Amino acid sequence: MSLTDILSPSDIAAALRDCQAPDSFSPKKFFQISGMSKKSSSQLKEIFRILDNDQSGFIEEDELKYFLQRFECGARVLTASETKTFLAAADHDGDGKIGAEGINLFVYR
Repeated sequence: MSLTDILSPSDIAAALRDCQAPDSFSPKKFFQISGMSKKSSSQLKEIFRILDNDQSGFIEEDELKYFLQRFECGARVLTASETKTFLAAADHDGDGKIGAEGINLFVYR
């Protein structure tokens, strides 16, 4: 399964266009534009599984900086500031990584 099986390719493209400039990425806005905020909990868990590059059950900081590239190969890497802000917002237990539940809670905020 790929992200385009769950999200519209045109919505993904619009979300990526919105955050092309360094330090312009807003997770909440990205989730809204891409359509993730309209998906069910089970669909978000599948998206999370796809985004979890090493299949560890968590998205760690090293994986998170490549978040946009999981949606499109040529997308930019998140800046250190964007990565830390995203991690802090979705890491609800402070362990330095995001579990599927963290993404679910963050998307529905």
